[in-house]
Amino acid sequence: MENKSKYWEEEIETMDRKSLEALQLERLKKTVGRASTSPYYKKLFAEKNISPDKINSLEDLQNIPFTTKEELRNNYPYGFVAGSMKEAVRLHSSSGTTGNPTVVLHSKHDLDSWANLVARCMYMVGLRDTDIFQNTSGYGMFTGGLGFQYGAERLGALTVPAAAGNTKRQIKFIMDFGTTAIHAVPSYAIHLAETFREMGIDPIKETKLTTFLIGAEPHTEEQRKRIEEMMGVKAYNSYGLSEMAGPGIAFECTWQNGMHFWEDCYIVEIIDPETLEPVKEGEIGEMVLTALDRTAMPLLRYRTRDLTRFIPGDCPCGRHHKRIDRMKGRSDDMFIVKGVNIFPMQIEKQLMKYEQLASGYMITIQPTATGDEIVVEVELSTLFSDDYSDLENLQKSITRSLKNEILVTPRVKLVQKGTIPRTEGKAVRVKDLRKLV
Repeated sequence: MENKSKYWEEEIETMDRKSLEALQLERLKKTVGRASTSPYYKKLFAEKNISPDKINSLEDLQNIPFTTKEELRNNYPYGFVAGSMKEAVRLHSSSGTTGNPTVVLHSKHDLDSWANLVARCMYMVGLRDTDIFQNTSGYGMFTGGLGFQYGAERLGALTVPAAAGNTKRQIKFIMDFGTTAIHAVPSYAIHLAETFREMGIDPIKETKLTTFLIGAEPHTEEQRKRIEEMMGVKAYNSYGLSEMAGPGIAFECTWQNGMHFWEDCYIVEIIDPETLEPVKEGEIGEMVLTALDRTAMPLLRYRTRDLTRFIPGDCPCGRHHKRIDRMKGRSDDMFIVKGVNIFPMQIEKQLMKYEQLASGYMITIQPTATGDEIVVEVELSTLFSDDYSDLENLQKSITRSLKNEILVTPRVKLVQKGTIPRTEGKAVRVKDLRKLV
């Protein structure tokens, strides 16, 4: 029977706070019991005298210590696996460029729950089983590929598993298959739009695209607006974390005023990363997550290092799940120059204001004889460079904008489009050469 509701799961999505918190408590007790069968939590719970019968309110979660990425790596590969290894049917992991990667295992139940959450997200922004969905994420250990694939299939959409890279082939698929929706990291979405223009194709008039699902890397509102304007689509922010499953654990609705965090499956806290105490509602802090509907490897109070805030008030869409703001960045992404705390997104926000610039940029922090220096390399757009002959004035304008934003004067270098290397998946934006000295 066709679902004509504006909600994928109306009962869950519109559940009032009291009922939602009762469901969370019920699932938290079960999750603590499940987690106690893993080698790591079994030992921790014995030391801290923690058991399901001692979880009588959501506040009792505070008695459980935080779990960190370092602990995942120190207990590599299976130290957090709950129950029997026979129940695990899939493994995802981080790149692990230094030391052990983080490994996350999934049971059949976990994959089913995850696919349902992604379908819920996609349905929330208006996608239906009549859509043609193209996924530009890799289908390996990165969760963005298979996560959206199974979610789109659950939704009933025709899926195009194009995977990452080969932009001209992506465009051919979009044109030939009549793609209506795309999942891409924001930096690649803009690169795709730029390639359309360079090929002389107007994506607004010559494709059937209506929707972009963007996430996996921090991005500014300016970047989102550029995607929407260049492609003639609505672009919706997504938040996911491999340790919690992957994409689809928080998503914007059509109001685009914050991402609804699916609290039937997760408890979200926001803490001060220094004091580890909860911040006031509306204040930025580090997000901490507890899984409530996972069986193979449920993590409790996991420190994500992602910085965001709760958005106060209710959303007009009718959902009562808490909303979080777009990610400001990661607490470990912040760099300090001349005593000033700086996030890469502050720089991106200013660069996106210039139509003369393309999407590629690189921030390099390097030591000099007079102190640390920030060098911002940014590509010129082939669409606009011919219309702006005075590059020196452009360079000075960008420098002033960045100084006003970050309170430190950077050295701006304008380079030709295609100069800065691109990577599949998340864009690499910062090189800190001080760490090599």
